[in-house]
Amino acid sequence: MIWTPGTARAARRIAAAAALGGGSVTLLGAVTYGLLLAEAMVARRAVGRPHGMDGPPSDGVYGAFGGEPIRMAMLGDSTSVGLGTTDPAETPAVLIANGLAVIAERPVRLTVAGRSGATSAELGDQVDEALKARPEIAVIFIGANDVTSQTIPAQAVRHLQKAVRRLREAGAEVVVGTCPDLGTVRPIAQPLRWVTRRWSRQLAAAQTVAVVEAGGRTVAFADLLGPEFDMNPSEMFGLDRYHPSSQGYLQIAYAVLPSVCSALELWPEPRVQRAESIYLAAAKAAEEPGAEVSATRVAGRATGPQGRWVTLLGRRPGKRPDSA
Repeated sequence: MIWTPGTARAARRIAAAAALGGGSVTLLGAVTYGLLLAEAMVARRAVGRPHGMDGPPSDGVYGAFGGEPIRMAMLGDSTSVGLGTTDPAETPAVLIANGLAVIAERPVRLTVAGRSGATSAELGDQVDEALKARPEIAVIFIGANDVTSQTIPAQAVRHLQKAVRRLREAGAEVVVGTCPDLGTVRPIAQPLRWVTRRWSRQLAAAQTVAVVEAGGRTVAFADLLGPEFDMNPSEMFGLDRYHPSSQGYLQIAYAVLPSVCSALELWPEPRVQRAESIYLAAAKAAEEPGAEVSATRVAGRATGPQGRWVTLLGRRPGKRPDSA
C-alpha cells in the first residue's frame, strides 16, 4: 500500500476548514482549476454521452425471501444510479441489494435517491427523499462531480458530513464510496491526469475523515477500475469510456457489499484489528481500492493524540473478508 504524507495533511486541512465553515482556497489553485475544467470539457466531448441521462428505475423489493424487508437507500451521483445501464439488475444499488438479501436471508426494499451529475451540495435533497423510506442502511457514492465542477473541497466535505449525520440521526447505518481516482480516465490527458489524480485522492481522504466523524464508514474507490481499464477497457467501461460498464458496476458493488453487511452486523469482522489515527488511515485508504475505514476504540477511548481511532481494512475485491 503506497501513500503520501501530503494526503494526510491535506485531509486534516480540508476537514478542519469544513468544520469551521471555511475553505475559500482550493487545493490546486484557481489557475489549475481553470485548466482542469477546460480539460474536463474536452474529455466530456471526447467520451460522448452514455445511453440515457440517468440509470434505469430501480426502486423495489429484491430477494426471494420471507420476513420484513431490510430498508436500503442509495444516494449520490451517476455511479449510484448505474448511468449507462438499461437493466436495473446491472446497477450497483440492485446488485448490492440482491447481495445483501442473500447474506441476510431477508428481502431488501430499495429506494434510489441518487441523481446523475449530482455534487455533494445536492445530497440534502436526496436525504430528504431517502428519509421518507426510513432506511436502515444508506449507501452514498459521491465526489467525482465535485472535482469537475470546481467545488471548494471543504464545502463538498461539509455537505457530505451533514448528509451522513442526518441519516445517522434517523437511525440509518451509512456507507460512503469515496471520490474515485479520475486520473484513471484516459480521455483526460496529461499533465492534468496527474492533477486530477492528486485532487481526487486528497478529496477522498478528507471525505473519509468527515464521514467517520459523523458516524459512518467509507469504502475507497481509488483506482478500483484503473488496472482493468488498462487491460480490457471495452469490458470494464461503458460506451462513453468514462462511466463503468455492467461489469465495472459489478466490481464496484462487490467492493461495497462487505462494508454494508458489516454495518448491519451481518458480516464477520476480522479477529485482529489494528487501530490507526484517522488521518493516517484516510491517506492510506485513498490509495487502496476497496479499503474500508470505520471508527473504533483503544483502551475504551475513541480518540488519541492524533485524533479519532479508526480501523483500516483492506477489503479489495477478491480478498477474504478478514484480510487486513
